[in-house]
Amino acid sequence: MTRTVFCRKYRRALPGLDTPPLPGAFGQDIFENVSAKAWREWQSVQTMLINERHLTMVDKAARTYLAEQMRRFLAGDDYDRPAGYVPPGDNEAG
Repeated sequence: MTRTVFCRKYRRALPGLDTPPLPGAFGQDIFENVSAKAWREWQSVQTMLINERHLTMVDKAARTYLAEQMRRFLAGDDYDRPAGYVPPGDNEAG
């Protein structure tokens, strides 16, 4: 049976992750309050940000920047978007 969480980003109940995606308290917070859908979307955005901004994860400033963008994204707040990025659902005719 799929576990559901009240997703912080989408503000509704959605299927949750199977395990915490990160160690420690922050990973547990994500596990309890972020849907699997939001986490998958973040992983795509994260990859685009790393590639577009030429971030290297050995650089502490790059890791700090990416962690802040992750917090913003998962909270549903404004975050730095990769050039040309259209969030899923925003490109559908309505």
